Amino acid sequence: MSSPQGPVVTVVDPRDESKQNRALNFCSNNYLGFSNHPRLSAAARASLDEFGFGLSSVRFICGTQTAHRELEKRIAKMHGVDDAILYPSCFDANAGLFEAILGADDAIISDELNHASIIDGVRLCKAKRFRFKHADVSDLREKLSEAKTAGSRNILVATDGVFSMDGEVAPLVEIKKACDEFGAVLFVDECHATGVLGEKLRGTDEYFGVHGKCWDVVNSTLGKALGGATGGYTAGPSSIITTLRQKARPYLFSNSVSPAVVAASHAALDLLEESASELSSKLRSNAKRFREGMANAGFTLGGVDHPIVPVMVGDARGAAELAAACRKRGLFVVAFSYPVVPKGKARVRVQLSAAHTAEMVDEAVETFKVAAREVGIL
Repeated sequence: MSSPQGPVVTVVDPRDESKQNRALNFCSNNYLGFSNHPRLSAAARASLDEFGFGLSSVRFICGTQTAHRELEKRIAKMHGVDDAILYPSCFDANAGLFEAILGADDAIISDELNHASIIDGVRLCKAKRFRFKHADVSDLREKLSEAKTAGSRNILVATDGVFSMDGEVAPLVEIKKACDEFGAVLFVDECHATGVLGEKLRGTDEYFGVHGKCWDVVNSTLGKALGGATGGYTAGPSSIITTLRQKARPYLFSNSVSPAVVAASHAALDLLEESASELSSKLRSNAKRFREGMANAGFTLGGVDHPIVPVMVGDARGAAELAAACRKRGLFVVAFSYPVVPKGKARVRVQLSAAHTAEMVDEAVETFKVAAREVGIL
């Protein structure tokens, strides 16, 4: 890309790098169109004048400004919990959580399709590890029973709220019921749900009508719907957040999130509070329009009721050829195959944004149809 992030971008031609081509961008996490929003850019510029470029420090030394604590308090309020802690990314939040709060006498039970950052975070802790079949609450109950029988002191269940490769929403209410039955703590990664799901765009719990009541600890990001830069966080009970400030290694040994990102994140939350219903309606409408158009054309789609729409191909080469044919026609999409997704389930992952117009959505569908015929998929 040779332009700012947005629904329409310019992309350097790989065949001739002196040329730049217009492309509709349908592969970005820019769910609300905030990545190049003028209010976020203005907030970042103003912050550079007031607070400087960077802090040259980790948080606990001299890397905490008033805006950092104010942002943590706003995030906690958005999720309906006691407190929150900022990290350079949600990958860092997932890397720091499990090791800090779980020990060798504890157990962690993780959905088999959880994000790589959760998997890596689990590897860092000494707790006993169990995996349950993807979104299978019956299998989760079996694993909870096994962990209980093994004498685990504390049991934590970990799941994505939305699975990024599949556009699937976890059955959070049923998972929480199972956790409560066995006295387990529920952790949810909300990176593709914060700013995406729910009437006020507060996440998976709001999507199910149980805001603030359906999990114990949540990790999420500022790097997708909420501006698309950097920054992640953990939100939850004050006891856990206090423990993380003392023990989470990515927090203790990584530089603070830059003042400009913090300021822009405040602006993103302002916009969310002002326009959530309108943005949510537009995002859902665009996703529905794309799904219906693609299904009517004969494509096999993954996911349900989310702006992540996997166009399932199966064959890795076929998926790559379909994505390349789309890009050649000005539709920026990317193919995913093993090891990012299971073997035989290669796909072109499409992501809708509230910034897309209906005309853009229709153009994307038509481009997919022409590209698929060219490569022999339709």
